Formats: sequence, structure tokens, C-alpha cells
Amino acid sequence: MAQQADITAMRSAIALAARGLGSTSPNPVVGCVITDASGHQVGEGWHRRAGGPHAEVHALREAGVLARGGTAYVTLEPCNHTGRTGPCAQALTEAGIARVVYAVGDPNPQATGGADTLRAAGVEVVPGLLAEEAEAGNIAWLTSVRRGRPFVRWKYAATLDGRIAAADGTSRWISSAESRADVHRLRAESDAVVVGSGTARADDPHLAVRGIEGAVQPLRVVVDTEASAVKPGARVLDDAAPTLIAIAEDAVTTLPDERVVRLPRDARGLSVPALLAALYDRGVRSVLLEGGPTLAGAFVAAGAVDQVVGYLAPVLLGAGPHALADAGITTITDALRLDITETTPVGSDLRITATLTSQGA
Repeated sequence: MAQQADITAMRSAIALAARGLGSTSPNPVVGCVITDASGHQVGEGWHRRAGGPHAEVHALREAGVLARGGTAYVTLEPCNHTGRTGPCAQALTEAGIARVVYAVGDPNPQATGGADTLRAAGVEVVPGLLAEEAEAGNIAWLTSVRRGRPFVRWKYAATLDGRIAAADGTSRWISSAESRADVHRLRAESDAVVVGSGTARADDPHLAVRGIEGAVQPLRVVVDTEASAVKPGARVLDDAAPTLIAIAEDAVTTLPDERVVRLPRDARGLSVPALLAALYDRGVRSVLLEGGPTLAGAFVAAGAVDQVVGYLAPVLLGAGPHALADAGITTITDALRLDITETTPVGSDLRITATLTSQGA
């Protein structure tokens, strides 16, 4: 059984890792805490940006000679390869670390093997401490590696009776100001924000992050199959953040080529797997799906939603569009069951976060 000191140190490392959300892609978020031979914390670090030093390096620099004989607590198995930075397993060994405790094994075949390298060098290795907590904090990157496509978080705001707008189409504002601000946090943690043509026509959304200092702006993506919804002068075409318009291969557009990706059609519009593959090729590892019910239905039908974040407002409408349109589910036995992982009051609303129960490891 893990000692309380180990648990405390790993929880600190998990909290440190979260500070890198939104700035490390296509790399994971990682936190590291180092204690000296007597168990006192002497160093900490987190992966701050892609291409920069890894968490272990930051922590080792802070610890200096006090790392020798000590323990490193890392949220992800130390890497074992040389990319834009050197292998962390080697850095830990050279610093004289005697023991490494990590939470989650590295599923990246290019980087895994750090634990074996450490053991071969005589370092004691303890895997799996607080693995579930660390997985939750790194869910986007882990999902993208395991599935070979971006992690997709579907976000919506609705009344308690599941309506996203009134019968006359009005929807501002169903959710609270606090919920709307919280959505900008989700955007800041994502590589791309995706909406459909219906949202583009109805709302002329901007989709950039506001109110979060130092945020890396996500790629703004509009799924506009017929190339008819995004017109010159649309807010999404300004210079606040990069933009990509996904259109059908045979659609006609006057938008510049660098703004457009052409994709195959399917029965629902554009192929969702093709869209995700195109985004993955562009380095996108996490997607915030903010589209309306039709696009959400297409993603759900394609098995391409990993997490749902719903903001439920204490409002009743009784009529109007629902949050989710046809997703190909015709009987209760085929219903997608969710595991609720968090319920949090946000302003006057309730934010519910859930993952699909059928989601693979």
C-alpha cells in the first residue's frame, strides 16, 4: 500500500500537470515533484509548452544536487526517446534519483520504455500510483494516442427540460454568465473548436478565447458542407485565431485555399472520421465540439464523442430544439450510457461532466 507521503507528492504532481493544459499539445501535460533522500520536497516542475523542457527537467533543475538519492514523482512514465528534448529517464538517472514513482504508463510507442531503462540503471520504479486521477487530468492526450484521432469533448448548454433554444429560435441567454466564462476555459484547453453551418448562420460565432490571460488560441473549425454558411466578413474569419472551413470535395468556394479543407461526404453531410483525421494531421489532439444538435448527432453516430460537458440551467421552455438530434439510436437498448465524473455548480447552473461507459482504456 502506498504511503501517505507518496500520495501527497503525486497529488501535487497532478496539480502541477494541470497548469500546462492548453499549451503543451501535441505533447501531454505532465507534472513532477522531487523529494530528497529524507523525503523533503526539493523540486517541482511541469511541462509548460511543446518543444520546451519536460516536467522532470524543470524539477531536477530546481532540486540540483539535492535530487541525488531522492524520489521523483511523475504523472506520466518518464520518456525514453530523444525528440526536441532528451530522454527524461536518462536525466533522472544522471541526477542520481534513487526511486521513481509514476502514475500512468506512456502509451506512445516512440516514448515508452522509460521504466525499463530506469530499472536497468538500478533505480527503484513504482508504477500506477493515483493512475485514475492522473488519467483524468491527461485524458485528451491519452485518448488521442490510444485512438489515433483527436479527443472530442462535446459541450452544450440547455434548460432542465433539454432545450437549447425557445420555439422561436431565441437562445440568449439560457446559461449563466459564469457558465459562458467557463466555456472559454474549455476552449483554452482545446486545440480546436468545432461548430457546424447551422451555428455559423444563426450566431456568426467568433469562437476565440476571451478573458483568459496567456491562452493559446485554438483552431476555429466550421463544418460547412456546401460552403454556403461562412461568408466574407464572418467573425470567424478575423485574425484573432486560426480558422479552417471544412467543405465537401465538390463544393464551390471563394475562400482562400489555406482556410479550406475538402472532405468526402457521407449520409449526414461531411465524414466525421475524415474531419478528425484531417485535424489530427494538423497536430490537433483535442477538440471542443460546440456545434448544434445536428452536428452533435453526427459525431455521436460516428462514435466520435469521448466526453460530454453539459451546462444545465434552472429554466423550463417546454418547446424548442433539443441538445442532440438524430444520432442513429432507435431503441433504448442502444442508448449510450454515460459515467458521470463530475457535477459542479457554475453560477446558477449545474455543470455535468460525463464519459461514455463503453470507452476503451
